Amino acid sequence: MREQQLSSYQRSKGGHLIPKYGNKMYHGQLEEHLEEHLEEHLESGYRISEEKLEQRDEYSTDTRGRQSVAETDPSVASVELGRARSVTVRHCDNPAARTRRFCDTCCVFCPSIKRHSSVDCYSDNSKAVRDGTVSVVFEYEEYQKHLVFFQHENSTEMYVGGTDFVLRLDTDDYHIKEILTLKTTGNQLCEKGPCENVITVIEKFYDGLFVCGTNGHKPQCWKLLPSVNNQSHEIVESYEGTGISPLMYTQNSLSLTVDGDLYAAAPMDSDRRSLQFRRRAGRRNNVWMYENWLSEPTLISVSWVKQNEDPDNEKIYLFFRENNSDHRPDADPWISKVARVCKVDKGGSKRFFQNMWTSFLKARLVCGFPEESLYFNHLQDIYVTPDDDWQKTRVYALFSSSWNFTAVCIYSVGMIEKIFESSTFKGYSENIPNPRPGKCVKDSMNLPRTTITVVKDNPEMTDWVHSVHYTAPFYTSSIKYTRIAVDQVQAVDHVYNVLLLATDSGKIHKILEAGSEAFIISETQLSYNSTLQSMKLDSKQKKLVVGFSEKISIMDLRTCQDYNNSCADCVLARDPYCAWTEVGCTPTVPGGIQNVLDGQITVCSLSAEEEMQVNQTKQETDSSTPVHSVPLGVPFYLSCPIDSYHAVYTWEHRNLSSPCLQMQSNCLHLIPAMAQENYGIYECVSREKDYTKVVKQYQLSQQTIAKTKMESNTPSSINYASAAVSQTLLVILGLSVAFSNL
Repeated sequence: MREQQLSSYQRSKGGHLIPKYGNKMYHGQLEEHLEEHLEEHLESGYRISEEKLEQRDEYSTDTRGRQSVAETDPSVASVELGRARSVTVRHCDNPAARTRRFCDTCCVFCPSIKRHSSVDCYSDNSKAVRDGTVSVVFEYEEYQKHLVFFQHENSTEMYVGGTDFVLRLDTDDYHIKEILTLKTTGNQLCEKGPCENVITVIEKFYDGLFVCGTNGHKPQCWKLLPSVNNQSHEIVESYEGTGISPLMYTQNSLSLTVDGDLYAAAPMDSDRRSLQFRRRAGRRNNVWMYENWLSEPTLISVSWVKQNEDPDNEKIYLFFRENNSDHRPDADPWISKVARVCKVDKGGSKRFFQNMWTSFLKARLVCGFPEESLYFNHLQDIYVTPDDDWQKTRVYALFSSSWNFTAVCIYSVGMIEKIFESSTFKGYSENIPNPRPGKCVKDSMNLPRTTITVVKDNPEMTDWVHSVHYTAPFYTSSIKYTRIAVDQVQAVDHVYNVLLLATDSGKIHKILEAGSEAFIISETQLSYNSTLQSMKLDSKQKKLVVGFSEKISIMDLRTCQDYNNSCADCVLARDPYCAWTEVGCTPTVPGGIQNVLDGQITVCSLSAEEEMQVNQTKQETDSSTPVHSVPLGVPFYLSCPIDSYHAVYTWEHRNLSSPCLQMQSNCLHLIPAMAQENYGIYECVSREKDYTKVVKQYQLSQQTIAKTKMESNTPSSINYASAAVSQTLLVILGLSVAFSNL
């Protein structure tokens, strides 16, 4: 309760009395005082109802202001947080908010959820739900240990796998169409842990759905076919799932379907042994890896790159990290690599390398500063953006480092293939045989033994795969990112790539790829005390589906209402999802006003109607300037909201300018003790590029306190402070609470 009240106090807007610390007010002292001051007056008898505070409880905030997100370091690039707006979602860590009464009004999931015992939901008519920033929030009754998302290409359905169930969602409006129950079956090995079926694999397989789970430490797979009317699925077959699903959800695994073939990698036992990437089922024969090719790998992602003009030359790319063979004390224990196999690979002949990949090659994936020999070696996540020209297909790789920085490096599949096709083989000094090892051939069973032997003994390339920017990562930060997705957005003039980075603290950063530079558009907090389990981009609907241990959030990427104040605000946001039109800042349409690459507001021409709107807004601002009557000698502070991390904020008073003290998403101006020169008009002004605006305006006037009979034995300043503090408490909490004894 105290944290909730303090949060409201710190987010208060306007002028407030503060205590005096000698002749100075320090940032830390102010924050400490706010907590002590509020607690003191609540203990004096002023009580705010739990219900009122719950209504003000903030679950997610999107802030804009000037703030560095990377520590200053000569070896790494520093960036700054971008434009964002306030986003509010109910604080559902509060158990009082988890009631089914919310399901009766707003939550689109509820009709289906009520039929299932392990899931629940909440909704809210807070700002976030109204403005569409977080369009739907779906909460489980029990925390989920593991979530897996699946959406087939061009499909309007998304599947979510959890513990003992699979949800089928309609992505047109994100409601649940079906809940499939898949509990443990057969003879499980439950003595090794909870007897539950954690879903780990969901793939489209021929005309049905292929689902696998841990099944009480005895992996099992099910084939599900849709009913005639497509309203439900039915289980038609089940399979033993060892090597496709891990025995435990905490074990590393991955899967992919390509042209009716299932590719998978999962430990064969509880000790993580035999983690091999295999073609496990389908039209082609089963093929697996040679046991010496990888050293204690952690598999990150697998992707199929199509070549429409030459399908027999298509490859499947495997991204992973493995033990570093360099054991020097200063060497990183892990290094990141990319491997690939040919889709048409059948394995070797019966006499040599039967049912083993004959096209497997691997190379080191480099992300860092080569000139300083400084590298990010810990691969975290991968996102691949396809292109009609397969060589221009891009790989966005998220890395972490031993010095607690993260980086994004971008690679092209064409550059990766160039290494595999032209580099020498590490540790191999003889003439390279023909056909070249790793080359895709229609019948790998007829490859000469010399070619396969090189693949068997020396599959690694001597040359490294560098990023398209080569000398440095595309983006670096001290923020700990864990997931990445990349959306390709059609703007008015061009197609732009927008990176969506998830942090370990439940935030989503929306970052524009502006040539070789990164520009942070916004930051949205979706969760505070929850683990991110999975993330899926729905590019068609422009939604980001984020799975946490207790809920699923669907985030709208077209938050144009956040920049709706003016054409300049809309353009400065540099958000390719949004453009300025006659009706304001809206999702991008042909003819809209944008300047995504540079954010130059010169594209905003003020028509007569726009001038009228601006003048009208200014008049409304002037007429609504709050007036505060403050006596001499009293400490006071003013605050205004920070609208952009790329703007510089100052306080203007009597032709003098002073910088603001930033606290959370507010710009503060502190007055240690009111004097005659402190009265008058104050303006909070933001300046960004060539755009200047008054964000907030206040007028301070002198107040004279008349003594009363009751004050004869009490100093007037103390009486004033008591009444004023009580009044301030009302302003801060923003609640319509009547106090009878002020």
